[in-house]
Amino acid sequence: MQKKRKMLDPIRKFEIERNKRIKSYSNDIDLLKASKSFLQKSVTSKYSYNFSWLGRPIIQYPQDIVAFQEIVWNIKPDLIIETGIAHGGSLMLSASLLAMLDLLDHGEAKIVPRTNKPRRVVAVDIDIRSHNLEAIINHGLNPRLTLIEGSSIDKKIIERIYHEASEHENILICLDSNHTHEHVLEELEAYAPLTSIGSYCIVFDTLIDDMPRNFYPDKPWSKSYNPKTAVIDYLKILHNKGRIAYDGKPLNFEIDEQIKNKLLITVAKSGYLKRVCN
Repeated sequence: MQKKRKMLDPIRKFEIERNKRIKSYSNDIDLLKASKSFLQKSVTSKYSYNFSWLGRPIIQYPQDIVAFQEIVWNIKPDLIIETGIAHGGSLMLSASLLAMLDLLDHGEAKIVPRTNKPRRVVAVDIDIRSHNLEAIINHGLNPRLTLIEGSSIDKKIIERIYHEASEHENILICLDSNHTHEHVLEELEAYAPLTSIGSYCIVFDTLIDDMPRNFYPDKPWSKSYNPKTAVIDYLKILHNKGRIAYDGKPLNFEIDEQIKNKLLITVAKSGYLKRVCN
């Protein structure tokens, strides 16, 4: 008698098909060429400046915004640390996602709330311009924000952020300020150790290294001198010398290839760093 074939759960079936499709993109030469071409042309036309989140301009690509939402949902951090504030749109994205997590934690679907403390965002920028500061302060999500003005690699600023992080267990890091190699490398040394196991340290604008040489003539960063080169050097440091994380455990990251493959259009192609145990 022929055995009945076990039916695959439809949700699991969808996930398997999606993962297989995403993996195939890495070998789709035409698709990768189209993605690279769009990125180059869209950077020139300032495409990422066209969007806002809850009323504040957010200088990000929609694809990265969606990827960030997926990460926050999966990780469920209780603290997000951001370097770089600009108009405050990314802060509102982070704060609104954390607010939704708190709402779900305290909703009828949860019998025991996670904590009475609301999830928070701590953000630093060397220059928080007055008109942006006023708009952020007057925003309804401002109570979830801690804004710090100063250089993200200043020792006193780093100490203050570590103090802010001391009462949190699940931390997500976003680095999006000065894009020079040295600055990003110093930020990684300073803040990557705060990343919780399974969480991410996201380094934005690694796409600079994929642009043609002299593509940024008026900027202090360029091809071979940018966030991507800093990520590469930092991963080498972790591999060759090692670092200890804030939680006392060895610090290891890997570039999340699935995020890179599925987005295709992203400013952080090599910047989605997931903290792993090995």
